[in-house]
Amino acid sequence: MLKQKINSDFITAFKARNTVEKSILGTIKGEIQTQEKNAQVENLSDEAVTKILLKFSKGLKQTIEVSADENSKLELAIVEAYLPKQMSEAEVQTKIDEIVAGGASHIGQIMKEFAKLSADKKLVSELARKALA
Repeated sequence: MLKQKINSDFITAFKARNTVEKSILGTIKGEIQTQEKNAQVENLSDEAVTKILLKFSKGLKQTIEVSADENSKLELAIVEAYLPKQMSEAEVQTKIDEIVAGGASHIGQIMKEFAKLSADKKLVSELARKALA
């Protein structure tokens, strides 16, 4: 499970005195525990943990856009290590072309196809708009 990997990596970072990794993993662990408490479950699914990681990733990317903070870049690299591999821009474009060729006429149909795929939704939206224009 993803949660267990984060917990064990947190302990490793703690013992190694890796403050950046320990800090971000501790924050993620706290958010996981909060979500478990709110949902009244003992263990969140990997899908739910991935959503938490995506939320952290998005926040860190926004921070990096505003200020080129090196610490945030390190934290982002740590968070992204736990996320599933994202589709490349070429793979996204190929999939969009297939969907449009299959009869998709609006962006909602394209986005629905990408809902379960591991792709940057912002990139998908941009490419889909171009394909439908």
